[in-house]
Parts: sequence; structure tokens; C-alpha cells
Amino acid sequence: MATAVPATLTFEEFLKQPETKPASEFIDGRVVQKPMPQGKHSRLQLKICEVVNSVAEASRIALAFPELRCTFGGRSIVPDAAVFLWNRIPFDPDGEIPNSFGIAPTWTIQILSPDQKVTKVISNILHCLRHGGQLGWLIDPEERMVLVFRPGQEPLELINDDRLPVPQFLSLDLTVNQVFGWLKAS
Repeated sequence: MATAVPATLTFEEFLKQPETKPASEFIDGRVVQKPMPQGKHSRLQLKICEVVNSVAEASRIALAFPELRCTFGGRSIVPDAAVFLWNRIPFDPDGEIPNSFGIAPTWTIQILSPDQKVTKVISNILHCLRHGGQLGWLIDPEERMVLVFRPGQEPLELINDDRLPVPQFLSLDLTVNQVFGWLKAS
């Protein structure tokens, strides 16, 4: 059962609230609860984090986090997958991962849910790019399309065998079809 959060809070009041399930975000002075992830969303989120971490974690290049709260630039958002360069991860004094990050992800990945507003999701990706992010993906399982966002560039609409751009620090070669192939039984 979701925890009720008042729709109008100050940023500081929002940050003091307990976490909700699914997560709530603070965007442009409003509290918005994310939809509950469904099967396709959950599978894509899991595979993206696994694939990124399989090539980046052991060598301490980067780390992908599912559903990580990121609070920066007057917003508190929870991207479906947030990838951080290793040297940008704000480890605590004990060398552990903190519970929330006060910086934008290096790479923000959002997976559109059926009842989610695409403009809100794109707005969060653009917010990340304005605050230091290098890349954003919006994955639309229904349309079998990935929109790619980079700072100062026009979005790319990728389908089928189009190769997906990844940050320069990551050695990863994926097509749109490969990503959506993760939804099928092996």
C-alpha cells in the first residue's frame, strides 16, 4: 500500500518525508508519485543495470543503480536506472554507498510505464543533463523505441537495429532490438 504524501510541500519538507512505495518525486514544487513498475519495466530495469555493471563495476569505471534517489538542482527524482562514473560516487566516510545522492547521474535511464506522462519523464532527463549528466535514454516498451538525449543536441529516435549510444567511458555495444529482446524468454 502506498504511503500518502501531501501534494504540496516545500522542498525541505519533502526531503524529511518517509520514502513511499512506489517512490515519490519532488518536481517543480509538486510531489508526484511514480507508477508501480510492471513486468516489462522491471525486466528492462534489471537487465540494464546487470549489463552495465557487468562491464563497469569490477574495473571501477562506473556503477548502475536501480531506483536511486537523486536530489539536486531543486528536484528530488528517482530514475529507473542511474549510472555514475566511479569517481563521482559520493561514498560516505566508511567507504560505503550512501542512501541518496546529491548529484545528477552521469547517465539517466527511464523506462516509460503505460500510465506515466512522457513529458514528466523527459523533463527529468533534461534536468539531469542541465546539471552535469552526459546522456539520457527514454525507453518506450510499447513503441519499441528509445529516445536518446545529450546536452545541447537534438534527441535521437532509435528503433530496430539502431545502435544505442552509451557514455564514452563504457565499452558496451547494444541495439534497440537487443534491449527489447530481454523481454523474451531465453
